Amino acid sequence: MESLFTLIRLGIGNSAGFFLETYDWVKIQTLANAQGVNAVVLDGTERLPELQRPPKVFLLEWIGETLQRYEYRYEQYRQAIAELAGFYNSRDFKMMVLKGYACGIDWPRPEHRPCGDIDIWLFGQQKKADSVLAKEKRVKIDSSHHHHTVFYWHDFMVENHYDFVNTHDYKSSKDLEVVFKELGKDDSFTTEVYGEKIYLPSPNLHALFLIRHLTAHFASTSVTLRQVLDWAFFVEKHTKEIDWKWLNGTIEKFRMKDFINCINAICVEDLGFDSYIFYNIQFSPSLKDRILRDIIEPEFGIEEPRHLIPRLSFKYKRWRSNAWKRALCYEESGMEAFWSNFKAHILKPLSI
Repeated sequence: MESLFTLIRLGIGNSAGFFLETYDWVKIQTLANAQGVNAVVLDGTERLPELQRPPKVFLLEWIGETLQRYEYRYEQYRQAIAELAGFYNSRDFKMMVLKGYACGIDWPRPEHRPCGDIDIWLFGQQKKADSVLAKEKRVKIDSSHHHHTVFYWHDFMVENHYDFVNTHDYKSSKDLEVVFKELGKDDSFTTEVYGEKIYLPSPNLHALFLIRHLTAHFASTSVTLRQVLDWAFFVEKHTKEIDWKWLNGTIEKFRMKDFINCINAICVEDLGFDSYIFYNIQFSPSLKDRILRDIIEPEFGIEEPRHLIPRLSFKYKRWRSNAWKRALCYEESGMEAFWSNFKAHILKPLSI
């Protein structure tokens, strides 16, 4: 684990302290892939002394993989976003990008952040926009998910949000959604991709959204170092624009402060970010270490069994094992959380 963090710090331009004499490159690359930081770690190898770099054949294969899976894919991603925004712009819909692209533009090398789904917010016009898209482009709209519909645009899955969070899983999510909806009215932050206007979340909206997204993933399954880097790079770039007094009051109200303070501590102690960009970090070292261990070696992997009964058994075991995470991230009791999630799955059976 120490070697992985050394290479990540080098790859993002932070101080790394000292270099190890030898590296297990197969193990490092495997772990980097699982954590979504493969290209970042490759960048880190460039700052190693030449004798400590990977063997030439191994390195050339790694570079080729990065060009194909990251850099080429990133250009396809940008083109898809621009074309989708162009479709909406020409029909008087405003498209805000959430998470993925909005996070990536804060990275020192955006093309080295893995490309996933395209998450969008259409300022309350999701239902009308889906209808137009289905009619004009014959796009199939999947409504089997909570808080967003799903469709495919080119080779990318798009999540079209009508809510920022799933309001069916926890009572606190309903209250938090009211805050998100108010923040989501702000259309003053924009950028352009291939000449098309795209809206970005305000710093306050993006900060709260990333925090809730991290806590939700951590409490239900796990998070990766790529997600932690999303948060760190965002804060590094926007710390002076965030209303920290408001943000800290909000995350404390919704019981996310202890968790995110530990994430902040990981950003500083393990990833080498400056502490001053985070507002008043106070954390439990033992809790921070437990969270970090779970990130690197989660008890339950992301892959779930395909068949229903084994999948239900897997999810129940994971749910029980993650009780400490839910207690850390949510104010609801274990039974409240169980019944809320049970009812959420009944409403959308395909989510099981």
